[in-house]
Amino acid sequence: MTPDRLFLYDTTLRDGQQTQGVQFSTPEKVRIAEALDALGLDYIEGGWPGANPTDSAFFETAPNTRATMTAFGMTKRAGRSAENDEVLAGVLNAGTGAVCLVGKSHVFHVETALGISLAENLDNLSKSFAHLAAQGREALYDAEHFFDGYRADPGYALDCLRAALDAGARWVVLCDTNGGTLPDEIRRVTEAVIAAGIPGDRLGIHTHNDTETAVAGSLAAVEAGARQIQGTLNGLGERCGNANLTTLIPTLLLKEPYASRYETGVTPEALEGLTRISRMLDDILNRVPHRQAPYVGASAFAHKAGLHASAILKDPTTYEHVDPATVGNARIVPMSNQAGQSNLRRRLAEAGLDVASGDPALPRILDEIKAREDQGYSYDTAQASFELLARRILGRMQRFFEVKRYKVTVERRKNKYDRMVSLSEAVVVVKIGDQKMLSVSESMDETGSDRGPVNALAKALAKDLGPYQSYIDDIRLVDFKVRITQGGTEAVTRVIIDSEDGQGRRWSTVGVSANIVDASFEALLDAVMWKLVRDGAVGS
Repeated sequence: MTPDRLFLYDTTLRDGQQTQGVQFSTPEKVRIAEALDALGLDYIEGGWPGANPTDSAFFETAPNTRATMTAFGMTKRAGRSAENDEVLAGVLNAGTGAVCLVGKSHVFHVETALGISLAENLDNLSKSFAHLAAQGREALYDAEHFFDGYRADPGYALDCLRAALDAGARWVVLCDTNGGTLPDEIRRVTEAVIAAGIPGDRLGIHTHNDTETAVAGSLAAVEAGARQIQGTLNGLGERCGNANLTTLIPTLLLKEPYASRYETGVTPEALEGLTRISRMLDDILNRVPHRQAPYVGASAFAHKAGLHASAILKDPTTYEHVDPATVGNARIVPMSNQAGQSNLRRRLAEAGLDVASGDPALPRILDEIKAREDQGYSYDTAQASFELLARRILGRMQRFFEVKRYKVTVERRKNKYDRMVSLSEAVVVVKIGDQKMLSVSESMDETGSDRGPVNALAKALAKDLGPYQSYIDDIRLVDFKVRITQGGTEAVTRVIIDSEDGQGRRWSTVGVSANIVDASFEALLDAVMWKLVRDGAVGS
């Protein structure tokens, strides 16, 4: 049986930009569009030209893509012809091969929100899509509030779809705009729409995640016969977000019955870049990636329990539903006080440390991990620090430099605007061979704002490490987490630091102390040491 073609429509740059706190710059939109195109999407919705300067600028500089670049807008307004509606003209002037127009399909919204008659709304739909077709554009109709509208008046909701299709729309898209329709109803309504004469190969689905079922709802529509899926990377979108293409795409390619019944424009080779693209988007947004995200999360293939890790060693399918490499992710066997020797040997092997079964160092490592976690350390989430600890116990840790002392000061002073501001300054002294090196750094950023004592320490530590400087120049601190593990006057602070380098590698390190600065410096130092080890720096 020949698989049915599914068309993937990304609206990250438009609907995703409606996420609270998200605002893409034009260069960022170009970068995301190029990544989406490399992934193999069929449509990339670039935004609403004319709605804001960024979207207008994007269409002027949009990259040439294999995907069909799409401009978004709304149907013509009542009382105006399609030819003389300047808002519609602005969308057409973007010059894209496809245009997606949103229009009402719910009686309540037509009469209450638009304040026009039902017949006028149908006329707006018909005239708008006839105008797009006359301009030679591929036309898509986003039927806003379709499922609510169908529930209230099925006949009128279907009339809206027919008006767009009969006028020349290539796709009509059923939108669960409020995100409250559950998958079973989406399936039943989609089947009913197709039974009423709307061809499935001209039917799309657009779901929102207000009930945490946007992906399931999209799959239900596909099973019912819809052949276009709209969504966003990482599930961005207004309120609770849109259907997450980062979850939908690998599900369609890797899971049955979808993998054998359907095909998309995403190749297995392109799918291997999915994790990188997901994290690239988080990086652009300055967000910490969601560790538990399906397929692409840092914990998506993490196996903490000793029994699980033992089984994984024998056959990964015992606790993994897909091979993490298929989506560009990696298996992690975290170390914790629940770990057994199976976890330990697997984790050591992944770090390039082959240790024979029965090696007396193995129980010493486990005992040390358990003792340190009792003090507040967490190697479950700090794999790089675990590796360094194991190397030291195994006698396989080189000596690169020695920290002789460090100091942080924070003072309040008046700036040039006569305002009191904070300024953090750090001094770090290290010994490399026979030479002592002193580095001083302030935490002031380009705006004149203080970034805090930990930032000052990080800058000072990485400022001048002599022969090792070239190894660490691309290190960037991407996340900093603090937890108080004991309360009262004997409080212990645990700091987890996530770092990243120019190769896109991310690693986590941990520090524990009653003093937050000491805990932070311990984690920072581990981050630098791990980078030197992994990049093959030569020490003593």
